[in-house]
Amino acid sequence: MSDPEIQTVSSREVYRNRWISVREDRIRRADGSDGLYSVVDKKDFAVIAAVQDGRVWLVEQYRYPVRGRFWELPQGTWDRDTVDPEGLARAELREETGLEAEHLQHAGRLCLAYGLTPQAYDIFLATGLTEHPPQREPEEQGLIARAVPLAELDAMMRDGRLVDATTVAVMGLLRLKGLLAD
Repeated sequence: MSDPEIQTVSSREVYRNRWISVREDRIRRADGSDGLYSVVDKKDFAVIAAVQDGRVWLVEQYRYPVRGRFWELPQGTWDRDTVDPEGLARAELREETGLEAEHLQHAGRLCLAYGLTPQAYDIFLATGLTEHPPQREPEEQGLIARAVPLAELDAMMRDGRLVDATTVAVMGLLRLKGLLAD
């Protein structure tokens, strides 16, 4: 691996809670000029496309930072240091939708917003689904889960009813890899 184009001169944490930390890094660029980066550190997460009979499961929930209810694929993280991505995906799927997957295929890993955070997510395709009651956490009050036909999901993404960038990226990647039939 070559030397990084930007060197960290110093780093200090400016905020922390159980979900995130924010740090301020003083940096030096390759040309010698100094700069400052603010970085948001969050745990990596799992996103699950649960598909059966031409339908994909979505969840709708209130997202406080943007003050509204939005549709997205089931996704989440744990606040522990070591996480098995497949175990996390199975737990999040059961928690949010009540679904258990007979088959869980790892389909890739993407970076969320690498200009702001090193946070990444693992993508899983869940099939062979069995329904059970969901096991939601207090933060998920009001969460709604439903299966929608793939054609309706496509329409939701096109017309702006579904604006979650992670969900759009996941669905695009699954299609590019040939893992979803139209």
